[in-house]
Amino acid sequence: MSVDPRSVAGKTLSVAGHAQLLVIGAGPAGLAAAIEGAQRGLSVVLVDENPVPFETMGESVPLHFGGRVGGVARNRNAMMEAMLESAPDLATAFELGVDVRLGTACWGLYANGANLGWMPGPLAGLADEESGTYLVSFERAIVATGRRDMGLAFPGWEAPGVMGATAAVQLATRYGALAGTRAVVLGTTAEALLAALALRAQGIAVAAVIEQAPAPVGPDDLVAELRAAGVAIRCGEVVRAVETDLDGVRGVTTSAGVLACDLVVLGIGAVPMVDLLDAAGCVLAFDAARGGYAPVLDEAARTSVAVVQAVGDCAGIWPAKSGNVAIAEMEARYAAAVAASALGEAGEAPSAAPPPGEATYDIDAYRKDWVRASVIEAAGEPYVCQCEEVTAREILDVRPPRYLDWQGADNRPRSLASLLGEGPPHPDQIKRLTRAGMGPCQGRRCREQIQALLALQAAVPLDAVPLAGYRAPVRPLPLKAAAPQSEDAAFGEQWDSWFGMPRQWVPFWDVEEEYTVAGLAVEKPHASE
Repeated sequence: MSVDPRSVAGKTLSVAGHAQLLVIGAGPAGLAAAIEGAQRGLSVVLVDENPVPFETMGESVPLHFGGRVGGVARNRNAMMEAMLESAPDLATAFELGVDVRLGTACWGLYANGANLGWMPGPLAGLADEESGTYLVSFERAIVATGRRDMGLAFPGWEAPGVMGATAAVQLATRYGALAGTRAVVLGTTAEALLAALALRAQGIAVAAVIEQAPAPVGPDDLVAELRAAGVAIRCGEVVRAVETDLDGVRGVTTSAGVLACDLVVLGIGAVPMVDLLDAAGCVLAFDAARGGYAPVLDEAARTSVAVVQAVGDCAGIWPAKSGNVAIAEMEARYAAAVAASALGEAGEAPSAAPPPGEATYDIDAYRKDWVRASVIEAAGEPYVCQCEEVTAREILDVRPPRYLDWQGADNRPRSLASLLGEGPPHPDQIKRLTRAGMGPCQGRRCREQIQALLALQAAVPLDAVPLAGYRAPVRPLPLKAAAPQSEDAAFGEQWDSWFGMPRQWVPFWDVEEEYTVAGLAVEKPHASE
């Protein structure tokens, strides 16, 4: 049987390095994994996208920075120094021989499987400002990418100053680059309360903590600590409007009054950052005790992709873990020991980390109630998807993008059931029909809101709404970055046929040896004629 020369079979990839253990994320969990792996004799590469380029932060990637990044973030050297000072264990990793690559994003993980079998081994796609994009091979990978925060739409939430709790704390504590002085925090989850305390410790005044529920849902000790510090926790309220000036937020109007502030910190739901895991093909499931969609792991933190493990917040978020970094570090050391054992480096295994236990509050009801009170009952129609400017009504009516000029042209009733059929609505269907979630932030600010909207509309729990899929690259890259630095000549020989879509149904043996897309309008005889 002839081999199609236009297939990838037999082609070679340019691979720029190899690691026995690749660790993605240099937070507490990632550093603990890298150090443990190096101490057990493995060659370790540790990558972390921080400090993220200023321009990327402006797109609210990877966190919801909300336009409150101080000017110091433009100075890459100052940001790098601040990161090194905030993580002393980076120096330990260097001393142990770990190949530490900061400012390097991992945009894809690839392993051979049922529908992919031609690669030389597991590969990771990396990108940095100096080298561009490149591939490295690895034998085991530990993903420790952390968490981000659920977005929440209300009138004015697109104004500079509305941001995620994780981003606010990172800017304030790691970089000293939070451009704000007075915050209103939304939500009383453990992560929201810890963020409020962290901001106060950095000199940021906390005007109030706003909670739509009748009582706080976070740990009592954190609630008591904030109240003892004079911070008002106002329950039964939501933000109804944001007052702005030329610099962004200058106050909020809640259902009970007006508060002066220049920061609105969203802490209603910290969610595991699973984009890289999902794009790699790891099985994920909604787990309320772990903060939402999280990877399905065995007792050794292994995912369904045999060579990939997950630790830290990307493997699950719960109050005890958020309040005690040692739990994430225990997860990481145990996972690194398992990886080392699999690679032939034996040693005594460290203690396993304690499991999360039951969820401390009803995440399903809590997130839905916030979306109902803030988004559905909002005055006006705030954009749930800021990037593509899609409202909640347009999502639930499955309206096509506004720029297609559909308004007034089609008055037929539309509904999820009539357009999408039976079964739970899928966010990917909504994305394709409305473009909600297709913007530069890659759905980071809207995907949990869309999940809650669909669950409310269909009267189903959050776990009945499938996860909106992720695809590589999971970080925005310039188009020029997709061009390989070096390429197998066999790839280049077939570019024209790969992109010549009018010929896609013609067998390769019937396609003329040379043709161009520009010349397709001219009839040419097939090579067989």
